[in-house]
Order: sequence, then C-alpha cells, then structure tokens
Amino acid sequence: MTVENDGGGRRRDMDERTHERVRDVVASIPAGVVATYGDVAAAAAAPSPRLVGRILAEDGRDLPWHRVLRADGTPAPHLCGEQLARLRAEGVPVTESRVRLSTHRWAGPDADP
Repeated sequence: MTVENDGGGRRRDMDERTHERVRDVVASIPAGVVATYGDVAAAAAAPSPRLVGRILAEDGRDLPWHRVLRADGTPAPHLCGEQLARLRAEGVPVTESRVRLSTHRWAGPDADP
C-alpha cells in the first residue's frame, strides 16, 4: 500500500486494487472518445481525479493516457502538443486546444459499445 497526498495536505491510502482499477478503466477507453480525470475516478471508485492523474503520470505510459482530459476538455499544459496530436490521429476533433466533451465524451465502461 502506498500513501498519497490529496493536494490539500491530507493523506490517503492507495491500495493496489485502486491502482489497477484506474489502469483498467483507462485501458478500456476506446479510440475516438475521451474521458475526464473525474470520469475515470468515478468509474474506478477512486477517491479523487488527482489520484487518477498521479497514477497515469507514474504508471500510465503503456495506456491510452492521451484519452483522459481535464474537466473542461483540455489537456494538461505540459502534455498539450503530444496529447492533442494523438487524439487528432484517432479522429477526435480538437478546436482551440479543446475537445468538445458534449459530443466526444466516453459513456463509461458499462455503456453499450
């Protein structure tokens, strides 16, 4: 088990099951759609979107990490170029460095394909 700081000075325990659930949810996001960090946290029963970002930063290079965006449909600034290029290559339209979530948001792991 590892200990995670939630950004507000509080510490949370992150067990391996949470870690793997987040990875599984991200792995299941299909090409052509995106999810937010909050969407992934909710689907994985993770305590916060920040934890999703931390897991992806530390252990997500083998996942479709580029399909996970901030709540406003934008990538993190340090990932912007690569992330948007990967999304465009999958057919996701990008306007002014933003993906329109109302039309390209993943419905979640329980949605019909």
